[in-house]
Amino acid sequence: MAKPTRKNEEVDVLIVGSGPSGAVAAKLLTESGMSVVTLEQGTWFDPGDYPGDKKEFELAGGKQWHPSPNVRDNERDYPINTSESDVEPLMQSAVGGSGTIWAGHWVPFLPSDFKVRSLDGVAVDWPFDYYEILPHLEAVEQLVSSSGTQGNTGYPQQAGYPTKQIPIGKTGMKLAHGMDKLGWHWWPGLNAMPSIPWQGQNPCARRGTCMFGCPEAAKWSPDLVLFKEAKKYGHRMIAGARVREVIYDDNLGRVTGAIYVDMNGRERRQMAKTVVLCANAIGTPRILLNSKSKRFPDGLANSSGLVGKNLMMHPFGLVMGHFDEDLESWKGPSGQLINTLQFYETDEKRGFVRGAKWGGMSAGGPLSSKGYVGSTVFKDGGKVEDTWGVNWHKMIEERFGRTALWAIVGEDLPEEINRVEIDSDLADSDGVPAPKVIYKTSDNSKRLLEFHAERAKESMEAAGAVSTSVMPQMRESGWHLLGTARLGDDREQSVLNQYGQAHDVPNLFVWDLSAFPTGAGANPTATLMAVAHRQATQLIKEARNVEAA
Repeated sequence: MAKPTRKNEEVDVLIVGSGPSGAVAAKLLTESGMSVVTLEQGTWFDPGDYPGDKKEFELAGGKQWHPSPNVRDNERDYPINTSESDVEPLMQSAVGGSGTIWAGHWVPFLPSDFKVRSLDGVAVDWPFDYYEILPHLEAVEQLVSSSGTQGNTGYPQQAGYPTKQIPIGKTGMKLAHGMDKLGWHWWPGLNAMPSIPWQGQNPCARRGTCMFGCPEAAKWSPDLVLFKEAKKYGHRMIAGARVREVIYDDNLGRVTGAIYVDMNGRERRQMAKTVVLCANAIGTPRILLNSKSKRFPDGLANSSGLVGKNLMMHPFGLVMGHFDEDLESWKGPSGQLINTLQFYETDEKRGFVRGAKWGGMSAGGPLSSKGYVGSTVFKDGGKVEDTWGVNWHKMIEERFGRTALWAIVGEDLPEEINRVEIDSDLADSDGVPAPKVIYKTSDNSKRLLEFHAERAKESMEAAGAVSTSVMPQMRESGWHLLGTARLGDDREQSVLNQYGQAHDVPNLFVWDLSAFPTGAGANPTATLMAVAHRQATQLIKEARNVEAA
């Protein structure tokens, strides 16, 4: 157990960001005996504060609990210039990061996702493969109290899950019926929440409000589990700490800590022997680009010029099927009831490369059932639906509890033109320069989403839907931010080596989704945590080798 640290005392490791990867790092490193401090710009949430068990939960999701910091506009958020982006980035500023309000989808990447250059001649290969992270994946699946059914035919053989499958319900059965009629692959959904009491977590209550935070404290979240465990070993969390820059010593050729602004607006320093950035693929390049020195005038660890570039955001589409029968489609989890990998791999006859995973989900509350997500209204037959006023009750009778949906997570390929920069005018409430996101959906991604939306509509019709609502791409869908400080063996074509260590700075690491060379066509949290587990394990191994020498 590490000795508890005092304020500003130099520690072995400083972690910036407390989302899923930062939580894995904190737990493993503190348990190994290292002194660890985490800086988090947000504050602690209490599960009782989440709106999911309150009547107005969907309305709260339109402002106070909206996933976009630009809409929420809380003091602990930083603004993002998205005037040149097709997709609005989504995230949460809190201890636990966006893990506090994620849906709980647990979808590991597939073997092909690590070798897209070799297989399809696009993008780049990862410096390691699926089988190298598999033991780390199986380790973190125990940490998140996952629930599911072993044997998904879309994956190689792997170990089972700690708790049994959450029932897929009438909605999942209806979606599965359509897939069976077409002879297409599907499997019961794997979720990061237990179906029974497990490791201090409550079982899923199937409330279906996961993306507003879980008031039952059932859905896995970093603040509820890993940071509590890390605290037992001496970990210290500093919440409300907005990092201004990472300190680089030109004489030493190393980083020595970070400068942050506390909740009272005071500038402070936290010194450390090693710094690990886990601030997401917008927040991490923002910190690096704001951390300038004599050696790095264009941003810390940026000799390649790739910090902030190759941003991926998983173009995302929705297809809703409306049925005559009551499916109880308000019932959760709002993770995934079933999923399919039927069209995941490349088939060049389709006119694009790579593919997408579909997650079969419940439709949620009344606003979601009418086709309202955030500020987006679905189109039916090419027209915006007018369901307010006299049509409201008719819509509730026809759709509430009778609507199922396919959420389509498409792979977008890394392109340097899609990037994060420092905005010339915008700053947060502490005066720290804010990021600007430049992101355009590629032609390949557009063709991919159109194809998958058509196939998903086909499956809804096969399941017996009386009508469908289709949105091939949604603007407010930037949940998955990837690629802006990528891993690689070639220091001219990457920012980090295979262990997330900066090529330019030996004691600086990046373990969040910024490090991903490609984004796959699946929700990334499972792979993110597995990779973080691998990287932390390697750092511990190297530290022990030094001690033994």
